[in-house]
Amino acid sequence: MSESDPLLKYREQHKHRLNYMPWLYYSLKEKNRVWAEQWQNEYQQYLMSMETVEIGEKCFISPLAHIFAEPGRKIIIGDNTFIAADCTLHGPLDIGSEVALNHHCILDGGRAGIKIGNQTRIAAYSHLYAFDHGMDLEQPVYRQPVRSRGIEIGCDVWLGAHVGIKDGVTVHDYAVVGMNSMVTHDVEAKNIVAGNPARFIRFRE
Repeated sequence: MSESDPLLKYREQHKHRLNYMPWLYYSLKEKNRVWAEQWQNEYQQYLMSMETVEIGEKCFISPLAHIFAEPGRKIIIGDNTFIAADCTLHGPLDIGSEVALNHHCILDGGRAGIKIGNQTRIAAYSHLYAFDHGMDLEQPVYRQPVRSRGIEIGCDVWLGAHVGIKDGVTVHDYAVVGMNSMVTHDVEAKNIVAGNPARFIRFRE
């Protein structure tokens, strides 16, 4: 593409849009797909060379996301998954195929890790922390022992915006968690829950 090409002046804005709305990556017109795929391939190769990350086919990972993995804290990202801008991911994480992580999500795997099933959608500003610590008054909070039991999110789960998931929780397949909810206990399959703490609302039928 020549420097005189009028599409060039729109490219940076187009990239910025994709960073925050990455689902648009999968419906790009051919004239944009060429540069976008090259952009993503180059960034994903760089990321895998710098971090302990395994990335599947046809993924979109925003360069504005923060991906941190090291030996013992690997991050696995399945095919056709997207990770939007300002997400922070710290392994160990096992993310399935066709998963959506929208902007400003935080996933910290602690020691035990976070596992996310296929086709799960996680809306903006959701936080999953797979660790916790004690609150004994005999010593300051920052000196308390840290535990990690892990978090598991099933397949075809929808976490609404600003959802928090506590360490040790499993959200089973097909469940839905409403916006601004805090999940402190397991959510059964096909249940819709909401609130702080999250409580059963109805079945997803």
